[in-house]
Amino acid sequence: MATTGKHFLPARLGQSPATPALSQVDFKFMQYILNAIRGALIGMAELVPGISGGTVALIVGIYERAVHNANDLISGRFKRVEWSFLVSVAVGMFIAVFAMSTVLSNFVENHVSASGALFLGMVAVSIFVPLSMLSKQERLRPSSIIAFVIATIAIFFITGFTSEPHENPSLIVVFFAAAIAVCALILPGISGSLILLTMGLYQPIIGAVSDRDLGTIAVFALGALCGLAAFIKVLNFLLDHHRAPTLMAMAGFMLGSLRALWPWGADQDASSGIIIGMFIIGALIVSAFIFIDLKKARAIDERTAQK
Repeated sequence: MATTGKHFLPARLGQSPATPALSQVDFKFMQYILNAIRGALIGMAELVPGISGGTVALIVGIYERAVHNANDLISGRFKRVEWSFLVSVAVGMFIAVFAMSTVLSNFVENHVSASGALFLGMVAVSIFVPLSMLSKQERLRPSSIIAFVIATIAIFFITGFTSEPHENPSLIVVFFAAAIAVCALILPGISGSLILLTMGLYQPIIGAVSDRDLGTIAVFALGALCGLAAFIKVLNFLLDHHRAPTLMAMAGFMLGSLRALWPWGADQDASSGIIIGMFIIGALIVSAFIFIDLKKARAIDERTAQK
């Protein structure tokens, strides 16, 4: 016969009033941990040019939930905000950013050609992401083609002027760069680090995080918050009403920005074999993310079709 002692009561008998509460607490705690891990993956993605934090948010299944909560927060609908969800994701992101920033900063600074080749492979494959969100008919619309061409040409010339790293950018430059780069966190397919890279600010910003430069970090965070508040509704409007041209412009932006990542040239500090190898590794990393994303999308479509 089963004992009814305090330490030996079978859980399935349900004789302990604390058991359901304990299970519920454990479940909530595990959800916090899982959301923090999801946030960490997004944070690590945002550190690497070419891997979009928005794309990773889609892959781990929290993109729409995060966007809705961010919109409620910015709109002042605080009672509708899932605070435990947002805080756990944010904590995971911050931990990942501070933990990995030193590694990436050293890599970019000490291996210029190799890091450029790695990021070049990542960005080149990432161009597929916004294009894959559109049908062939949508991609071939005149408005889509015009947006793609203009974005490609504009960014190609802009990166020609701004691709060299700024050693000591002013705090005003850091503020506005953060305001622009944060838009990438909202849109899958665009990397915030890539935007900083094309501005010549990736290395100094990630260096500031690595060195725990609290002044620069605070200004960057303030710029990111202001940018999020200013652009989230605009970006949502563009995606809702001009989706195809917007996504095609994103693809053009990435194509034009490849100029800033070109690893061959007078300053080449690695052999062509290493450069090609790093390019392939970067392409494979992003390809894996895209494959998982597409597989997840197909599974959702199949479940929707069965209902």
